[in-house]
Amino acid sequence: MVGDVHTERDAEVLEGDTWLARVALRFTAFTERWLPDAFGFVLVGTFLIFALGLATGESPTTLVDAWGQGFWSLIQFTLQMAMIIIGGYAVAVSAPVARLIARMAQIPESPRAAIAFTAAVAMLSSYLNWAFSLIFTAILAKEIARVVRGVDYRALGAMAFLGLGTVWAQGLSGSAALQVAGPASSPEAVQEVIAEGRNGEGIIPLTETIFTWQSVLATFVVFVVAVVMAWFLAPSPARAKTAQEMGIELRPLLAEKDGKEDAASGSTGSRPGDWLERSPLLTVLVGILGLWYLVRHFTSVEGNPVAAIDLDTVNLVLILLALCLHWRPIRMVEAVRRGTPAASGVLLQFPFYGGIFGMIAFTGLSKQIAGWMVSVSNELLFPPLIAVYSAVLGVFVPSGGSKWVIEAPYVMEAANQLHVNQGWMVVVYDLGEASANLLQPFWMLPTLAVLGLKARDIMGYTFAMFLACFPVVLIVVTVLAQTLPFP
Repeated sequence: MVGDVHTERDAEVLEGDTWLARVALRFTAFTERWLPDAFGFVLVGTFLIFALGLATGESPTTLVDAWGQGFWSLIQFTLQMAMIIIGGYAVAVSAPVARLIARMAQIPESPRAAIAFTAAVAMLSSYLNWAFSLIFTAILAKEIARVVRGVDYRALGAMAFLGLGTVWAQGLSGSAALQVAGPASSPEAVQEVIAEGRNGEGIIPLTETIFTWQSVLATFVVFVVAVVMAWFLAPSPARAKTAQEMGIELRPLLAEKDGKEDAASGSTGSRPGDWLERSPLLTVLVGILGLWYLVRHFTSVEGNPVAAIDLDTVNLVLILLALCLHWRPIRMVEAVRRGTPAASGVLLQFPFYGGIFGMIAFTGLSKQIAGWMVSVSNELLFPPLIAVYSAVLGVFVPSGGSKWVIEAPYVMEAANQLHVNQGWMVVVYDLGEASANLLQPFWMLPTLAVLGLKARDIMGYTFAMFLACFPVVLIVVTVLAQTLPFP
């Protein structure tokens, strides 16, 4: 009943809303009514790609075999992502980080400021690390919704995810840039194509991709546009749908500890096992062990320690950091227990995305589409064209790293032929690929799980943000490409 009332109310034009807010609310009303949940989205996407494969000449049996071959191809990645969600959650709910989030939640004083502030934090944290951003900003958004009256919970949830749809790949955990920066992480076929345009050098250092002034400027422009858009997308309190109205309970992040647990934590317990669970001794020892390994791991990479960063390293850092922040093993166990349900969507849906990936990667579908796009391009139009292509393909293969492996050979070959800077094409790929995350719910799952929302609740706002940010991406990648030389 409450939802029906709000749907009708959202269709009206009320004073106090900007036209952008009204557009976002209309998109949201549409997505709430017509879009399936994230799992339904991936099922529909499966048959769309199957139909596209048939239309391009692939046989049904080839597509079926490719689907089956790809179904479990992301199994290691699935576990890595599940552990990132759980580890990120455990870090975010630790007492020190929870206190930081509680303080940050007090900064915005109005619903509009709360939504813009959440967007800014999401992008800044994703620039540092996208995995941590998904959980940290979601918990922050939930706490902001509890303390700021009248804020639209759907808009807040969309802005909590915004980093993954804008600047994450331009930051320190960007998959494509990290891959091409080191020979160990870049496939040999990709290195060969890169070497053709770089006088035999098969890698592209970060100083020629995400750390160029052009890349930093492009990231800054997108950041500013997104924050301004977030401010104007915020609906007025009269049209906002709060967490309470959506039936979502918001508990204080710094909830009082159970007195019995605290008392037990300070005692030795009746059994040796009780003492081990509550003593920080083993936490300290494991922390030292992990730090020792990480120092050796990063110093083992000659010249560029950043190249040592991968998903396994990120996961190890999160788990060790969570353990140290919780201090006592028993508290770490409880945090992991509470964070595990947030990974349920990943565990269910990633194999199906693997099937979609298989139908694209293990058939001729990807090269057929790419070959047509490259044939109609030139030096000026190639960067925006690849940005569009990466965004479109990203809707169906939502994995920055694995999708780069698909695109890199023909994107870099075309860049060589058209004399477009290779490092800049990595930046172009990153900006286009990130934009696709605003259109499909794959990476929204961890954020949605923490917030208790469904994809259709926030995709109206993310779609409106896409319409604002993506044209800016196309402009900056086209203009700034002219300032870069071809090696």
